[in-house]
Amino acid sequence: MINNVTTGTLGFNIELGREERIHMLVKVFANLRQICGGVTVDVQPDGERVIDVLDKMVEMFPPLKDEVFSTEKELLPFVHVYVNGRNIIHLDDLQTKVGEKDQFALFPPVAGG
Repeated sequence: MINNVTTGTLGFNIELGREERIHMLVKVFANLRQICGGVTVDVQPDGERVIDVLDKMVEMFPPLKDEVFSTEKELLPFVHVYVNGRNIIHLDDLQTKVGEKDQFALFPPVAGG
């Protein structure tokens, strides 16, 4: 008999036969706060990568799609995602792995002077 086997950040509880999803607290900035209804969003992605978190956010808040993604499903220019204070372009970009304890911040393009 297998007893509660969990693997990686996104684990699977084999005994109970259900997936255990991570919860990410995502900080959003500027106009994204209006779209998402606040400063932070509790996201339960279907995977453990940045793209999974963003996909779930778009599912939760459909207007977010045009603010974040191009038609090729890449980040729009000047949209920045930071995980633990590091821009994902310096990590594995949208494939960067994330965990529940990671700090996740999403910045839209902003202008000012």
